[in-house]
Amino acid sequence: MKETISSSKRIILGVDPGTTIMGYGLITVNGKKIELLHMDELVMNSKENHYLRLQKIFEKTIEIIDKFHPDEMALEAPFFGKNVQSMLKLGRAQGVAMAAGLSRELTITEYSPRKIKMAITGNGNASKEQVARMLQQLVDLKTLPKKP
Repeated sequence: MKETISSSKRIILGVDPGTTIMGYGLITVNGKKIELLHMDELVMNSKENHYLRLQKIFEKTIEIIDKFHPDEMALEAPFFGKNVQSMLKLGRAQGVAMAAGLSRELTITEYSPRKIKMAITGNGNASKEQVARMLQQLVDLKTLPKKP
């Protein structure tokens, strides 16, 4: 596995892979201090071939890793919905992002959406807007992203 520069300072890449939008952010964690390093999204054409979108997810994830050199990757664990086809496509997107991280020897941890919401807001049923507002405070964002 990859060696960190300092045992207390880490860069964590968080990825929310989707089949049309992949959101990602990088934070620096130094002791109890958290700083936002970078965040963005990869927007893909929903009419584009699904396999080409998976390729874009893989390539973008590799590009992010090579640019920022994170120590670990956090992924949102799959959730179970009623549409089986959507779940399969989402699982593929998650798998491709995971494969990109593994190809760069990152430690990967999956977190359930409920656990993420609980860790950030203290409420596992928090809305996306509540999570975005709390993240804004935690990492001192001036403005919220367009799509919380």
